[in-house]
Amino acid sequence: MAEPVQLMSASEVDRTIVRLAHEILERNQDLSQLTFVGIRRRGLPLAERLGRKIRELEGVDVPIGALDITLYRDDLTQVGDQPVLNGPTVGADIAGRNVILTDDVLYTGRTIRAALDALFALGRPGRVQLLVLIDRGHRELPIEAGYIGRVVPTQVNQIVEVKFEEVDRAEKVLLVTRPPASPRSPEPPQ
Repeated sequence: MAEPVQLMSASEVDRTIVRLAHEILERNQDLSQLTFVGIRRRGLPLAERLGRKIRELEGVDVPIGALDITLYRDDLTQVGDQPVLNGPTVGADIAGRNVILTDDVLYTGRTIRAALDALFALGRPGRVQLLVLIDRGHRELPIEAGYIGRVVPTQVNQIVEVKFEEVDRAEKVLLVTRPPASPRSPEPPQ
């Protein structure tokens, strides 16, 4: 595997979150109706950081919830025989509210589709917006983010790894290139 390339440092991640918080404030006049919902795992620390930034800037506490999408994934059979569930608990009222769904990386759109299913199973928000730290392209579903930290063009054999201090004890964004899959050797004649 090739050496990972650092796309963002800790300070670049922080500056990006500050910019995203300002964009949220520009587009959402009534902060009393706003709720952040972070997709577990790395969408939750992103939501929490945005909530802290908005409190610093505006003095308003925006409710923050966490969303476990495990049971809503379309690849559940590939996750494992006994998937570990953290519950779909949001922990914040979403009915009729302006929800900003947060995740670290937007790729095919399947995670966000699952998150929308999980979110609507818990209530009916008035509006749902999507915020991602990285948009790497390669969409399989017609899903786009309204707030994007950075667009990173990637190849299919590359992975964007977001590392947050709260989850990984590190703070950076990496681009990792996987080695190409080796072609299957033909079966020997019997």
